[in-house]
Amino acid sequence: MGIFSRTSNASDDGTGDRSPGNSRGGSARAGWAIGHFIGYLVCVAAVAIVYVFLVESLSRGSMSSAFAFMQDPNAGAWATVLLVGFILLALDAIFGRSFQAVCTIGPVLLILPFASLEKLHYLSDPLFPTDFLFVRQVADIGPLIVDTRPMAAIAAAVAVVLVIAIVVLLLTRWRHAFPRENWWGRAARLVIALPALFFFYSVSDYGTYSPARDRMHIIPKMWDQKANYAHNGFIMAFAINVPMSRVSAPAGYTRAAMEKMQPSAGVSVQRRPDVVMVMSESFWDPTKLPNVKLSPDPMPTIRKMQSGYMFSPEFGGMTADIEFEALTGFSNAFLPYGSIPYQQFIRRPTPSLARFFNGQGYVTRAIHPFQAWFWNRGNVYKDFDFDLFKSETNLPKLPKRGPLASDAALTDEIIKEANGVKDPFFFFIVTLQGHGPYEANRYPDETIKVNAPKISASARQSLASYAQGIKDADTAFAHLVDWAKNRDRETILVFFGDHLPPMGPVYVETGFLKQNVAPRKAPPEKMLAEHGTPLVVWSNKKGIIPTGTISPSQMPREILQTAGMTHPFYTGFLGKVRDQYRVVERQLLLKPDGKTGVQDWVEKPRFQPIIDDYRRLQYDVMFGKGYAKDRFFPAMEDVPMANPRYHRTSSADSVHSPG
Repeated sequence: MGIFSRTSNASDDGTGDRSPGNSRGGSARAGWAIGHFIGYLVCVAAVAIVYVFLVESLSRGSMSSAFAFMQDPNAGAWATVLLVGFILLALDAIFGRSFQAVCTIGPVLLILPFASLEKLHYLSDPLFPTDFLFVRQVADIGPLIVDTRPMAAIAAAVAVVLVIAIVVLLLTRWRHAFPRENWWGRAARLVIALPALFFFYSVSDYGTYSPARDRMHIIPKMWDQKANYAHNGFIMAFAINVPMSRVSAPAGYTRAAMEKMQPSAGVSVQRRPDVVMVMSESFWDPTKLPNVKLSPDPMPTIRKMQSGYMFSPEFGGMTADIEFEALTGFSNAFLPYGSIPYQQFIRRPTPSLARFFNGQGYVTRAIHPFQAWFWNRGNVYKDFDFDLFKSETNLPKLPKRGPLASDAALTDEIIKEANGVKDPFFFFIVTLQGHGPYEANRYPDETIKVNAPKISASARQSLASYAQGIKDADTAFAHLVDWAKNRDRETILVFFGDHLPPMGPVYVETGFLKQNVAPRKAPPEKMLAEHGTPLVVWSNKKGIIPTGTISPSQMPREILQTAGMTHPFYTGFLGKVRDQYRVVERQLLLKPDGKTGVQDWVEKPRFQPIIDDYRRLQYDVMFGKGYAKDRFFPAMEDVPMANPRYHRTSSADSVHSPG
């Protein structure tokens, strides 16, 4: 059949018949083989086009949107088709059979764009490669998700089973249905595919400029991932995000630049009050929903004591990202969009409130009534230098309220722990009861009445369940306040919600949002409404401490300032940041007036000195050489910077990539 087919008519000794007649026959066979191979390439190209169209239809939730993407000459559609085609060629060469790659790998990969659409439904972000780091988390809260979308869950489960069954059959019983290729055919595929795939790999680093990538209309938009996926397509954007765990040094990061940065304050501790910091799961003010009346007020205590708002960088989930900012004073805005610092970057001793308080002789504990592995908290809290992490494994069995540990029982446990400590203490609490989804009749004894005639019965029931959870959280906090009021020792309580709850249909039907989740980018006033959660900073000696709207990264400053303490970074440097921007978020810098915002700043390698210094200092401590570590974090003075678990790929003077 010639050089690209399964067999050859040459004799066993490899010489064959050299007669003129047979030579003409050999030329004909070679010509047929070449034509056959060209036909195969055309088929692969056609399959790649169809496959890209299907992937885009699934990831966008619209065939018309996918068709528009394929037609747009300035989008990355045809570069994606080429990439997919070369991947199919390479895989066919590995399998040794034509078209087995598309029939085997194709069904598996079609699950990814479907998963991306589902993630957009819940969290307003597409699927990232880093999402596979917390598959176990998703599986663990799967039963809660199934309660809200049972049909979608069943369909997804059936699809997965069918795909697995088809792939197994294709690899075993049906394998022989695919034309088998000899070594010449396989080599020809690799000769074509491997250089092309290497080229695509060479231009995939979004941190470096590539003229070839620009000519293919592939434009990495790491600071706006929805735009990234919309312009480049799911496959290309997903591939661009693979190096997400690599953090490039920001522009101007050198030893000399870092040595010029000098702290404006040292460590000063005049008092040593006890501190209880409560991050309440999905706590938000539901009375902000339009066309809705709740009675009685589900959060009277929080409303009366509210200091301001915490501007959450997330919506509906990703609690660990807010926690990272609140405990370290660092910002997710300087990390790759979609990355998860708890699971990717905290791999060595890291500055935190726990480490600071430990250095002042405090007892430091983290308490969360769920499993220690969730969000990698068990390892992260060690790197943050907490004395003890009390999780589901070493807490007493707490009574449940609905499907999860109750806020009331957790508050009782906090008080019990605090009463058993003689030294000053810093407790960081992550509640659980308020976790979504909010199924109907979650609580059999609901006390909050929902008057919302314009929304569906299912949305009304979901809102009633959520509002009752807010009421329970408010009551639990009131109990904590009563306990603190009766203490002789100064006690500071900090309470805030991590993000707005995942209540998609409720938002749409009440008119609060146009879609199930808030957009990542919007005018400042809209972003404040869609990302602000109630914040309380209160002292039993000083009362309510006004804060305005702040990023979670400003929490350390608020706590230490209230405690009468100073610190080179937490009060000194973060104080300078606060003087110019109360919120530092990837899509918004909010000025002190609480209304004026700066957007699109993260696209610029250099912006304003205070923000550039913030970015460099964070990089220096988390990934760099630690030039300024000892000056800004005295508690880290004797802590080595060596990090065998994290591979820093960029040099100290490499060019910064946005986001």
